[in-house]
Amino acid sequence: MLKRMIAGLCRTTVLVALAAATSTAHGEVSVNIGIGIPVGPPPPPRVEVIAPVPAGYVWAPGYWAWHGNNYIWIGGRWMLARPGYVWVPDRWEHRDGRWHAAPGQWQREHRRFVREERRRDRHEHRDHGRGR
Repeated sequence: MLKRMIAGLCRTTVLVALAAATSTAHGEVSVNIGIGIPVGPPPPPRVEVIAPVPAGYVWAPGYWAWHGNNYIWIGGRWMLARPGYVWVPDRWEHRDGRWHAAPGQWQREHRRFVREERRRDRHEHRDHGRGR
């Protein structure tokens, strides 16, 4: 009899979970969790020898990740480029006396800054008809 009660309770739990998962209500939740590690800084980055960049890709450099109770090296990788974005690599930041992992992410390219840099570079390379 106890087995039947437990089996019935399990079936009811599964049915309630399925009903909740298929409900028509929609929502979106975004959660960012920061973990401060009360130990020393990560080791210096390793030197990675990389092949020439394949067309349409960007290099995401390797980084130290916290795993269990020590740092492990995660090797760099090629990622498909995203037009209009730049890759900001994974890194460690020291805040409030602790080290915090900041995951890599795509950020919008600052077009105005890029245009101004290109304009300045073109201006510096002109001879303005002076024969220099």
